Amino acid sequence: MAAPDLLSIADELYGLPLPEFTPARDARAKELKASDKELSARVKALRKPSTAAWVVDLLVRREPDQVGQVLDVGAALREAQANLAGDELRALTRQRRQLTAAVTTRARAVAAENGQKVTAAVSDQVEATLTAAILDAECARAVRSGLLVAALAATGVDAVDLGSAVAVPEALGFSATPREAEPAPRAELHVVPDPEADRKARAAAQERLEEAEAALGSAEQELASAAARVEELEARGLQVQGEIDELRRRLAELEEQAEEVDDELEEAEDARTEAQDAVAEATRERDAARARLKG
Repeated sequence: MAAPDLLSIADELYGLPLPEFTPARDARAKELKASDKELSARVKALRKPSTAAWVVDLLVRREPDQVGQVLDVGAALREAQANLAGDELRALTRQRRQLTAAVTTRARAVAAENGQKVTAAVSDQVEATLTAAILDAECARAVRSGLLVAALAATGVDAVDLGSAVAVPEALGFSATPREAEPAPRAELHVVPDPEADRKARAAAQERLEEAEAALGSAEQELASAAARVEELEARGLQVQGEIDELRRRLAELEEQAEEVDDELEEAEDARTEAQDAVAEATRERDAARARLKG
């Protein structure tokens, strides 16, 4: 069997539940110390991921298709930007926002399934990391590695320093190993029939149903309000884009006029120089005539 390398060990460690990372890392480093001190030291130096980074690492392993969809949209968006494809760019930008929000929601659910509560602040960092993977190709490589130790942020313009965001420099270009969710063990149940307990359970279930229906109605109202706001902003975005296009057209016209004025200015300056030369010559002739007259 081939000796393990740092990436394979890191791939295993960063796929563990967050509370297990540090003890598992230290145990693995101790195990390697006798056979490979250098590898042992590098394993020991692996940093525990932040909660947001761990959630993204978990998502990469448990939901590779969803993460792949995010990265595919990112590649298409960057291509559209490079080609200045305006309509496609606007459509992909809307898809990006919807997709990152949906995948972030799924990431929170996957983390909860694995015993990790995700706060609103951590959720924002997860969404920012997914957005960075869409905007920046190197951030996409970092996310795909499943070896993030810190959340990412990118503008799509400035380069992102990933040195402190991934576990090891070799992470860029590495792809995390997908892992199936482990089913929770099911305990044996010994149920004694209890008619009163059944009645109470049905009453509790009815109460939960009513609460859920009320929550659904509220959520549907919020969805309708949010959808209306999205439509309003999309319409405003199209209006602004139209204004931008008109300004660009006007700018092109003014630039053309400026070129024409420059040409006319050059001709006028040449004419002025010729006129100045003619005045100077006429002045000399006049002065010579006066001199002859006096003589």
